[in-house]
Amino acid sequence: MSATGALAVAVASALAGPAAAAAAQPIAVVELFTSQGCSSCPPANDNLTKLIASRRDVLALSFGVTYWDQLGWKDTFASPLYTDRQWRYARTLGHSNVFTPQVVVNGRADGVGAGPGEIEALVGRTPRLAGPEIRVTNDAVSIAAAAKPDSATDVWLVRYEPGVIQVPVKRGENTGRTLPHAHVVRSLVRLGQWDGKALRLPLPPTQGALATAVLVQSAKGQILSAATL
Repeated sequence: MSATGALAVAVASALAGPAAAAAAQPIAVVELFTSQGCSSCPPANDNLTKLIASRRDVLALSFGVTYWDQLGWKDTFASPLYTDRQWRYARTLGHSNVFTPQVVVNGRADGVGAGPGEIEALVGRTPRLAGPEIRVTNDAVSIAAAAKPDSATDVWLVRYEPGVIQVPVKRGENTGRTLPHAHVVRSLVRLGQWDGKALRLPLPPTQGALATAVLVQSAKGQILSAATL
């Protein structure tokens, strides 16, 4: 078995078993903004896959962005919604532009994520999630009452592929390479707002075998809480 294959098995195993049936609240949310057309992105993709295999207390998500699509290869997972999300981070984190790869931890700190151990180090020095408790079931999310947030706070539903997808790239900077993508986000939907009071929101049915995560995130970019099903 290849190293990438072994990691894929480890990722799948981490999501199996009784714990997968209950809501789990991670200490960190790691978002990788990447593109199949970016030659600098594969090392960050690999690092995210390794993180998922080694850390069950971290929710890692891969977002495909669109601004590389005109350079020879259209990313098969990219969405303008994910590009917009990265631009919002650029504003809240003080950047004048967007770039790939980019890793954002808890909406509070960011880096490139391509160097050995870089994502782990970023997780280690970023404050843990410390917001309201979230409970997720197949049909609803419940957010506990807590201190009123100091800015508008959104509740986001994320649906993502729970394993590793291998993508052969036929054009562009990564021509001829097959790139692994872990926890690829397929849907990002704003469910509503949380104002500090207990809140229950219905969830739409899951499509196929996608995994579910819910984020409580302030307008300033910081993720307050997260939970996975």
